[in-house]
Amino acid sequence: MTFPIRPFRIDIPQADIDDLHERLARTRWTAHQLPGQGWERGVPLDHLKELAEYWRTEFDWRAQEAALNDFPQFLTEIDGLDMHFVHVRSADPDAIPLILTHGWPNSFVEFSKTIGPLTDPRAHGFEGAQPFHVVVPSVPGFTFSAAPTETGMTTARVAGMWVTLMERLGYERYGVQGGDLGAYIAPEIAIAAPDRVIGVHIDGGIGMPTAADVPTMTEDERAEWDMMQQWMTGVDHHALLHAAPQTFAHAWTDSPVGLLAWLVHKFHEFAPLPEYSVDRDHLLTNIALYWFTDTAGTSSWPMYNGLGEEGFAWPKGQRLVPTGTYGGGSALMRRLADKDNDIVHWPEGNTGNHFVAMEQPGAHVADIRAFFDKVAPRVSR
Repeated sequence: MTFPIRPFRIDIPQADIDDLHERLARTRWTAHQLPGQGWERGVPLDHLKELAEYWRTEFDWRAQEAALNDFPQFLTEIDGLDMHFVHVRSADPDAIPLILTHGWPNSFVEFSKTIGPLTDPRAHGFEGAQPFHVVVPSVPGFTFSAAPTETGMTTARVAGMWVTLMERLGYERYGVQGGDLGAYIAPEIAIAAPDRVIGVHIDGGIGMPTAADVPTMTEDERAEWDMMQQWMTGVDHHALLHAAPQTFAHAWTDSPVGLLAWLVHKFHEFAPLPEYSVDRDHLLTNIALYWFTDTAGTSSWPMYNGLGEEGFAWPKGQRLVPTGTYGGGSALMRRLADKDNDIVHWPEGNTGNHFVAMEQPGAHVADIRAFFDKVAPRVSR
């Protein structure tokens, strides 16, 4: 049986846009800003009101939709589910195929500022830089990819789907990259098809210590561990969405301000600044896609099904192909990362927060390129 690849364009019905604006206009706002400083009690009321009003009156969805439709998009059925993906081929015959996997609570929009520099470096001021053929799939249950219909979806299963997708596109050898949820899926692709993967580049998440590592730590490493426990705070979305995602999805699907508050809160936690560092229209494009596609609930499966049977666990490593990371880390993290990975790229001083492709797209592209410049000579391409 053959599974065709069908062209796809985003075309949100005008009635859905009008409904969003009407719901935003009818928001029943809380009358009380709770005592505390800044974001201490959650998203500040004045901040959320201002952002919701901007979403209603100034944010231009049709302009963002048109910009996204400039990227060739497709659907294809894999394992019984329709998968959405962006596929932009470079004009350079020496381009390396590269599959990018987004995180949560994000979408393929995460890479909208990096696709151009990766596929056409010359047009973006990177004369002579390595080009890439870029594939950006939407993870099952996110935006335009069909949601799992039963339990059992895991990051390993998604990795297998991505291997099928790259084969279907005719790519025999390729690189993989991801952050957040993508940092779980990218190594799994190498585990599933080590003969096909050139290298695994992730934004971070490897070498993170756990309580099981404490007995092996030096005195200095134990001090670092103690410090990490102080900053690893915030709303535990893993526990929340592991326990009752359906309950919360009812509210997020009914109220755009409720969805806005939830996702803005998480972006603020992921970017520890006075305010999150992602461009406002970029952020709202991502949130609008969650709203229009009704995926606040379906995108929660990694927390109840995919990141460890007993709850949250850090990404597991693999030594089958080389690994590089954008974020680097301390000597403790490097020691732990080396136990389960063949680390060939561990830079120091890269700037950015959790969703670096949105915050620092130029730096992200440069680091991806630096990693593949190291590992590409190892293979015939």
